[in-house]
Amino acid sequence: MDKVLVIEDDVMIGDMLLMYLSEEGYEVKRAAAAREGLKLAESFEPDIVLLDLVLPDGNGIEVCRELRSRSPVPIMVVSMKTDVFERVQALKAGADDFMCKPFSMHELTARIEAIIRRSRCPAVRAETAASTEGGQVLLDEERRLLFVDGRPVETTFSEFEIMKQFITHPGKAFSREELINAVRGFDSFVTERAVDVHIVNLRRKIEPNPKEPRRIRTVRGVGYKYTEDGPAADS
Repeated sequence: MDKVLVIEDDVMIGDMLLMYLSEEGYEVKRAAAAREGLKLAESFEPDIVLLDLVLPDGNGIEVCRELRSRSPVPIMVVSMKTDVFERVQALKAGADDFMCKPFSMHELTARIEAIIRRSRCPAVRAETAASTEGGQVLLDEERRLLFVDGRPVETTFSEFEIMKQFITHPGKAFSREELINAVRGFDSFVTERAVDVHIVNLRRKIEPNPKEPRRIRTVRGVGYKYTEDGPAADS
């Protein structure tokens, strides 16, 4: 049984999520505050976290950042905040998805299912190496690990899925829509901006010089592609 941790201080919404997701077959626990949520994340070991941004004892962005520093668990922010800035901040802090309240319970469960399913890729090992300055980039799908020059690099669920697309299709130009569909399995209203944020984060993690990317390149008018070597490209 998949486990969902809900960090939500609104009693009505929290109880609704608890009841609905339990009926859908999930094991669900709810925390009404930031500190309680962080403690439950350690003891409960959820398969996904649903996180509100406004909590009585802390900022949800900081909670997201703290959760991400501890674990690669997928994080879906569920918030009343609708500005693009808030969504971008959540993604930068390590969130994998963002839903605005009010939301459809059917869409929520579809996203939860897709994220959990994709976080458990089949035991197929896929590795590739980049020969650019700064060492090799290796992706191990079986253990969901990314290595740069032999050093493990932490990635979010979405970052790993994007790198998997890049590394298994070197040289292919992906549109932003193609990349986000590969991650989530369906369209999202924050598609383009979300991909741009993930690309910035990945460049910081795998590029010798993120300001002059050699591996993840911008393809003007299209999106991005991954190359194994060559001169720096426009970012």
